[in-house]
Amino acid sequence: MNETFLENILSEVSVSGCEEPVQEVVKAYMKDYADEIREDEIGDVVCVLNPKSERRIMLSAHADEIGAVISHVKEDGRIQVVSRGGIIPFTYPGQQIKICGKAGIVYGVVEARREIFGNKELKSKDFLVDIGAGSREEALSQISLGDAVVLDTHIRKMMNGRMTARALDDRLGVFIIMEALRRAKEKGCTAGVYAASTVGEETTKNGAYWCSSRIKPDLAVIVDVTYCTDYGAGETAEAGEVLLGGGPVLCNSPTVAKRLNDQMEACAADMGIPVQREAAGGYTCTDGDKIHFSGEGVPLVLVSIPLRYMHTPAEVADQKDVEGCIELIAEFLCRYREL
Repeated sequence: MNETFLENILSEVSVSGCEEPVQEVVKAYMKDYADEIREDEIGDVVCVLNPKSERRIMLSAHADEIGAVISHVKEDGRIQVVSRGGIIPFTYPGQQIKICGKAGIVYGVVEARREIFGNKELKSKDFLVDIGAGSREEALSQISLGDAVVLDTHIRKMMNGRMTARALDDRLGVFIIMEALRRAKEKGCTAGVYAASTVGEETTKNGAYWCSSRIKPDLAVIVDVTYCTDYGAGETAEAGEVLLGGGPVLCNSPTVAKRLNDQMEACAADMGIPVQREAAGGYTCTDGDKIHFSGEGVPLVLVSIPLRYMHTPAEVADQKDVEGCIELIAEFLCRYREL
């Protein structure tokens, strides 16, 4: 597992609609492994292996993260924002932030006042961001309307091979599909593999639809995160039990093809990779929900990464789960003739 590539992905800002920094990292790394790298008008990046193959397997993971964008700058230089995706507003006041400004990263703080913490209906419109500017003009010399804003967090290794960072959802998925393509190539995969680092999943899922509509895949492997049940109340009635470090998670969902689940599980058994199962009553809340309905319909399988504390500044994942996902998907790609 290339930890430098992973850290480079996690270090960038990629709020929905502003995914370019992460996509540049992907393109730079994959130029030595992909036969083609395709881009489109909204910023999707698709790395292709064996483009002349008649069998097309799409891998999809979203590059975007939750966050905010600048909506207004007040006369005194303080900044107002609008959320992009499902942020948890109470995690923002009093926290350091960074903005992708016109000349680079601009640092600041979300104002914290006692009355904010008493607001049970707190929303992003209540935030005021202080970057140290004394006027609107001074602030606008460094930032612009529409610039991305994220919490200024760190990547840290924890005990037992675990790690914590912002936006493991779903840049871990992007890392996994790119590494799976690379390993499948090393193993002699002859299928056409289209690893799509998509935009906009946290807001509109437009990237997934655009990529699938243009690739026209025979099947798709979706890689995203899923909630662990091994902390807090540990509710298992709706989705089942998912443990951190328990291995990749396959989903029982109306949109997931049973035969692909079974074949993925068979690959896991042969590789000695433990897998878990979760349940979804309908949609999966992933890129798959758009891909499934594109073109004449796309059969799909969802491989999820167990995650603790989703959509917080300190998500937690297990490197064993990440490695298991990479190996499982690479093997699945190499067995395409059996599908």
